Amino acid sequence: MTGSQRLRIVPSQFALDHLPNSTFPEDDEWIALVRAPEGLTVVREAPAWGETWRGFYGVDAGSLNTPGTLAALIGPLAESAIPVFVASTFHADLVLVPAHRLEEASAVLRDAGHRIAD
Repeated sequence: MTGSQRLRIVPSQFALDHLPNSTFPEDDEWIALVRAPEGLTVVREAPAWGETWRGFYGVDAGSLNTPGTLAALIGPLAESAIPVFVASTFHADLVLVPAHRLEEASAVLRDAGHRIAD
């Protein structure tokens, strides 16, 4: 796996929606879309109530040709039983964790050798 990564916590809070019979959302308030046979998964900015997720984003994640960058992040989180949702971009991965577990996830990632920008 890849060594230490520099991450930042995205200031937004996110909501995850599953739209089983949609191919595209009716609004344009989304951040990421994933279309699958089961329907559409939508990531959008969310208010501070309800089930919200917070995100870590790689500052210097390397390139698509760098193996193990995502595994180096989600491995320690999985070992700590912290759920994740990942939206990958061309440059880095947005790793979402439940908002109420952000501090715990930050500590786990720091213990794994990653640096989180404050």
